[in-house]
Amino acid sequence: MRTVEAAADPDDAPRSVTLPADWDDTAAAALARLAPGHGPASLPVEAARWIDDLCLGEVSGPVIRPVARTLSCLLLMRQAAPAESLWHGHHDRRPAFVVNLAAFVEADNGFMAQDFVAALRLLARVLRAVSQQKIHMRNGELPLPEPAGRATPHLRPVVMPQPVESHERLPNAGTIQLTNLDACLAGLGLDYDSETGRDAACSIVALATLVAHAGEGADAMPLPPVRSVLPGVSQIARAVWQEAAVEADQPAARVETGFSTPGPIDALLGVEACGLAPVFSPLRADGRLAMSTLARLACRGLTLEAAFAATLAGETVLPLPGAVSHQAMHRALSGFVDHVPARPDATRDTLATRSGLERGVRRNLPPRHGGFTQKASVGGHRLFLRTGEYADGSLGEISLTPTRESPMVRGLMDTLGQAVSIGLQYGAPLESYVEAFAYTHFGPAGTVEGDPVASYATSMLDYAFRALSDAYLGRRLPDAPHEDMMADSPAPMLPLDLPESGHDDGDDTPPRRRGLRLVG
Repeated sequence: MRTVEAAADPDDAPRSVTLPADWDDTAAAALARLAPGHGPASLPVEAARWIDDLCLGEVSGPVIRPVARTLSCLLLMRQAAPAESLWHGHHDRRPAFVVNLAAFVEADNGFMAQDFVAALRLLARVLRAVSQQKIHMRNGELPLPEPAGRATPHLRPVVMPQPVESHERLPNAGTIQLTNLDACLAGLGLDYDSETGRDAACSIVALATLVAHAGEGADAMPLPPVRSVLPGVSQIARAVWQEAAVEADQPAARVETGFSTPGPIDALLGVEACGLAPVFSPLRADGRLAMSTLARLACRGLTLEAAFAATLAGETVLPLPGAVSHQAMHRALSGFVDHVPARPDATRDTLATRSGLERGVRRNLPPRHGGFTQKASVGGHRLFLRTGEYADGSLGEISLTPTRESPMVRGLMDTLGQAVSIGLQYGAPLESYVEAFAYTHFGPAGTVEGDPVASYATSMLDYAFRALSDAYLGRRLPDAPHEDMMADSPAPMLPLDLPESGHDDGDDTPPRRRGLRLVG
């Protein structure tokens, strides 16, 4: 274990957070957000708090107390954790558990299907016990009718046997939310944007739905996929289906499957991409290579040095998936899970769209976002270039801060950065800004130090937008021809040359000396 200073928000005061030594600072910030109060927070203490809360009650206590240690182990191995409402003990909402799919992948054994099934069975059992104990505390779950003429793309409707005396449908016990799908596929050596990757994802998600629906009756069991590229998963799925697809006199409460939404639980589990979304960046928040990137390089037989050399040579070592592949994965999984997130828009470019600019819809940056800060100097004048990125890695904000210039220059540069940021958030393409501001000529200009993207710049804006082009457009623009811009220009404080004589008409007569006159 290690203790670090972390805060849920940059404006909050940091607090001491104790967590496993191999967990990163992002998990520490997530635990600081989940732990109540403002004092020190410890993962064992917080885990014991929500487990003890679930053990309270005559119904849930006998079920959860024997498996309390297993729930703690699932959290320590970062395989599963309770959703935020269950973590805080808010039993007026539907309980849920978040399952990290990538944590069930081993480098030598592949996908651990047996462990996955055992963990899901345990979580479904806990959800049913908690629901039975806390059902009287729920509110706000009023049934809403489906709009007329709208068909839902989910699984077949479940016909639950209703008792004669109540005529009420059995309640929904909770949800198992899957996450980190792309990192799971990376650990298996599969690409997100591939047929084999989608087949493997369908097999894993269908297996999770089969286990969650076990005990609800034969009509609630979906059919598993026809094929699976993962060894042993098809046999395990068929065994689960044959065991669970039997008629029951008293069906169990319904446990549904879905995908997680961004939040502190995903960060606590070390998730790289929330839900079924792809990993849009090969880097982590601290600038190091992500685990999914390392796994994909290892599956391709590439060392870090070989991958770096190939990248410098202009090769695309790891093509990043886009909105089209995200939509294809969404379409493939929609038949094997109960709840799917909103369908991704494949027509929207990851950088910006002209249609968004025409519609006048602004895409604001989230309060906490990624980006980078670059310190450089142009002709001996220091400049800080800061960027803000969306979750998909596209540029949404820039800031230009010269440190030793006049207040007017600093204000103009800051205003220009705000204007460009607003345009980017309304959908203006970065290419247009690069075309407009790259190679602009005005001082200060000269040698660039601190950033290898350029060795010479004709202005601060020339360097800044060429650096943005290299980082976000993948195009490194060459240096302009070196020239001394200020050699033939007048001094900045003397825009007009003073005449050598007192007259401009060619008369060489010395000017008349004027005396001072005191006025009383």
